[in-house]
Amino acid sequence: MTNKTNTTSSGIYFDDGGSGTLPIIFLHSLAGNSGQWTAQLRHLRQTRRAIAIDLRGHGRSSFEGDFAIEAMARDADELANQLGLERFVLVGHSMGGCVAVAYAGAHPDRLAGLYLVDPSGDSTQMPAEEIQGYLGGLQSDNYGPMIEGYWMQILDQSTPETEETVMNDLRQTPQSTVVAASKALFNYNPVPDLNSYGGPKFSLITRFNQTPVGLTNLMPDLPHQLIDGTSHWLQMDEPQVFNDLLD
Repeated sequence: MTNKTNTTSSGIYFDDGGSGTLPIIFLHSLAGNSGQWTAQLRHLRQTRRAIAIDLRGHGRSSFEGDFAIEAMARDADELANQLGLERFVLVGHSMGGCVAVAYAGAHPDRLAGLYLVDPSGDSTQMPAEEIQGYLGGLQSDNYGPMIEGYWMQILDQSTPETEETVMNDLRQTPQSTVVAASKALFNYNPVPDLNSYGGPKFSLITRFNQTPVGLTNLMPDLPHQLIDGTSHWLQMDEPQVFNDLLD
């Protein structure tokens, strides 16, 4: 099939291309978009179908509706249904990792594999005062300096190209999306859904994922590998290493 772009009936944008067995769907991070998977799409489409979604409120997708993690997982399900995908691999980065886990919990028989990339952990375990302080900052006049300062922290050791792309994507994402999606993350515990999924699963992590609420800390039996020397956006910093591991 030829490379193409489209939207679902709910206004979710996706980039679809390539052909072959066992398609792969990619889900990006908070304040990201499908373009953050460019190197992976180019690589995989030589041998198989690969699809990347702009999650609701991000990129070219609709800015309306509920931002619950489960709602975003339903967007992925709508896409899979629209494209007639019976089984596929789901890859999720950061917040997209939580969306992928929610999908796996709801549709375990449909996934041939779950690949988590520095996924968000169980933020419900964070201290309430820390959560409220962060959300308060996001909703204040100090939003820009605050969110950009935090992004620069997790962009440590990024390439200049990754930093430029990620920061531009952040600035193009509406504040309302970042606030609503952040609230959704603080309300979602991925552990039960991940435990209920019995299929193949793997997590590729950076040092930013080694926290008390990180999934590999909460679930020591989750197969994983640590990649050093990159930012949180490891798929952009080290595309060749990432693609080799994904293969």
